[in-house]
Amino acid sequence: MDFAELLPLLGVLIVASGFAGLLAGLFGVGGGIILVPAYYYVFVALGYDIPQLMQICLATSLASIIVTSIRSVLSHNKRGAVDWGLLRGWAPGIALGALLGVLVAAGLRSDVLALIFAGLASAVGLFLLLGQPAWRVAPEMPRGVARAILSPLVGFLSVLMGIGGGSFGVPLMTLYSVPMHRAVATAAGFGLLIAAPSVLAFLFVPVDGAPPWTVGAVNFAAFLVTICMTVLTAPLGARLAHALPALLLRRIFAVFILIVAVNMLREALWG
Repeated sequence: MDFAELLPLLGVLIVASGFAGLLAGLFGVGGGIILVPAYYYVFVALGYDIPQLMQICLATSLASIIVTSIRSVLSHNKRGAVDWGLLRGWAPGIALGALLGVLVAAGLRSDVLALIFAGLASAVGLFLLLGQPAWRVAPEMPRGVARAILSPLVGFLSVLMGIGGGSFGVPLMTLYSVPMHRAVATAAGFGLLIAAPSVLAFLFVPVDGAPPWTVGAVNFAAFLVTICMTVLTAPLGARLAHALPALLLRRIFAVFILIVAVNMLREALWG
């Protein structure tokens, strides 16, 4: 592929990365829900449609989430919106679930992972779109056995999608009576808890026929382009999140996730 063909794909990656950073701050999602499909499109267009392509997309997305989440959490923390006590209590389970997610993802084909991504994203999007903001399971976040089950599940499912904790953490926290803006801010911290251990594990996952600059399953070329953009746009998203009404924030999030899910389903089934 010559430079004239590579330039538009680089442009797609730059735009997607900037948008991912905006989403990280706006929704606490770490940006992976847009980065994974973007990486998939770019690598396929470059001719790297290999059996483990989705592993590369997931791992590279998670690597960028380490940087994006730190930036997003710091921005939200300036507004006093991050629940640090909740983060500390959920950290061990989320990290354990993330490592289990890497073990499962490493053994699956790209098309299977793409279908999992589409299915999980659709479920989250439909819940946020059709669910009522007043729905509550309990007046506070679970502890004990319930937390021991739910926290690894958040980490596990997030790794299978290559995302931060927002897509599962935000709906979960709102069901347990955490206000939307605080849930978004705290979910940004979930992203770091998920991404850091899983990326370390993905560095030791061998991938045959991987693109250049790939170590294990992490492609550092895409990672560098991504973080250059996300560190600029994540704080903008955080400011916007605090300026929007909670219900509008929820509906925008839902519609966006559903659009991404449908597109990934199309890619998985028909290419």
